[in-house]
Amino acid sequence: MPKTKRKRRFRPGRLILLVAALLVVIGMTGAAYGYFSLKAPGDGNKEIEFEIKEGESFDSVLDSLQEQGMIRSAQTASFYAKMTHHQMYYAGVFLLSNDMSVKDILSTISDPDNVMDQSVKFTIPEGQWAKEIAANLSKQLPFTQKQILAQWNDETYIRTLAKDYEFLDPSVLDNDAIKVKLEGYLFPETYSIDRDATLDEVTRTFLDQFERVYDKYKAQFAASGMSVEQIVTLASIIQFESGSVQDMKEISGVFHNRLDQDMKLESSVTVCYALYDDFNSPQDCETQIDIDSPYNTYQNSGLPVGPILNPGEDAIAAALEPNDNDYLFFAADIYNVKSDPGKVYYSTNYEDHEKLVHELNLVIE
Repeated sequence: MPKTKRKRRFRPGRLILLVAALLVVIGMTGAAYGYFSLKAPGDGNKEIEFEIKEGESFDSVLDSLQEQGMIRSAQTASFYAKMTHHQMYYAGVFLLSNDMSVKDILSTISDPDNVMDQSVKFTIPEGQWAKEIAANLSKQLPFTQKQILAQWNDETYIRTLAKDYEFLDPSVLDNDAIKVKLEGYLFPETYSIDRDATLDEVTRTFLDQFERVYDKYKAQFAASGMSVEQIVTLASIIQFESGSVQDMKEISGVFHNRLDQDMKLESSVTVCYALYDDFNSPQDCETQIDIDSPYNTYQNSGLPVGPILNPGEDAIAAALEPNDNDYLFFAADIYNVKSDPGKVYYSTNYEDHEKLVHELNLVIE
């Protein structure tokens, strides 16, 4: 007798277990994805100043964070924020890094103490070149070095500035041989600059500080018998040549004596600036004194065509009020040959100076 097929019974329990297992897998996958989405997207190699505008929606903030690579998923971050009650945020600029998790970022933007100051601290050290100032400025403000230098060299702009700053003389600065027309007037100081300041406002901030020093020594400028540009140019050489404030007025006396006697200044630091983009080491300034440049005081009499850096107040004061001496030469003990390292020695004649140069091991073969 043939066997009859047994009908399989429908077992709802098995189906429930299967569905439950599937849901667990989906849940675990979702949880894993969610956990991954909340992790930091990078290793800290990217840092941004993230701005939240007044009245901006929370969803817009999260979208911007995702677009800028600070979070992996705006949707996941939104869900996490709702579940953890982290939807508080403030308008302003925040410093964020891509090694911050969603939790870290939400905590940061919810604390008003983390809002960045809307100004940047910017320092111009004494003796810095304009092109170096422009390069450093471009790292903190939204201008390129090329844009900054172009404005500082724009003749029309210089004429506009000269209407407000009497120490600027467009007729003198209108010279194609000058590398940067505002070189020498970008006064060394630490400034607080608004992040949204225009390049004109930034430039005037530097010139305002120069003007304060100019006004302080206005009588000395007038009595010097030299133009402002000439004094600033001389001050820039003194700044570059001096190892200390104490030496500035003595060195100034040397240069004034040489100018009075129609001697070439023969300052190697002017060669450094003449080399400009080709300047690689201080030794270049000593070995390339034959470079054809209006800045080279070995080849040209008198002062260079313009300042070779931006001098501080001490150097300007020294240029205006030199020590009264008979010296025509000086040399510094840069290799610490004698007992007083770095000391500057002065001479009244070339023979003594040459002897001193050999004694201090300053001869370059």
